[in-house]
Amino acid sequence: MIFERLKQKKDRAEKIMDLEQQYKIIEFKDLGDERGNLVVIEGDGRDIPFDIKRVFYIYGSDPQVIRGQHANRETEFLLVNVSGTSKVRIDNGRESRIIALNRPRMGLYLSPMVWKDMYEFSADSVLLVLANRHYDGAEYIRDYQDYLTELRKAEGHIDE
Repeated sequence: MIFERLKQKKDRAEKIMDLEQQYKIIEFKDLGDERGNLVVIEGDGRDIPFDIKRVFYIYGSDPQVIRGQHANRETEFLLVNVSGTSKVRIDNGRESRIIALNRPRMGLYLSPMVWKDMYEFSADSVLLVLANRHYDGAEYIRDYQDYLTELRKAEGHIDE
């Protein structure tokens, strides 16, 4: 399965992955016809590698607003700009990428322990987010320095 290499083991003591192994850009099929467009996203390994437990969306954000600004220890995400555009900066403590979400058929899959910043929202942006876990504030890392410290611990560079 194409998603197996993307899934980060829950035991963070394992070697930390390269950023290229922690995200995937997915192009979903357009099943529309003369009546209009239809994009279907199914979980549990069909289109995305997880079963969907939570859905939320972000809209009405100014272009200057930065959303996200956190990493999750266990949660996997799929981000889709179903309307408008936005950018996502992803970071694993060693490298970063900027992904432009600019097509409603395009999804950005993120494995756990990836720092994310969403920004440059167009006026008509609706950013849909699917997650494999219910909300648990305790598994969020909201301070970037704390995030880097956890990564160093997982890599064995510092003692707990």
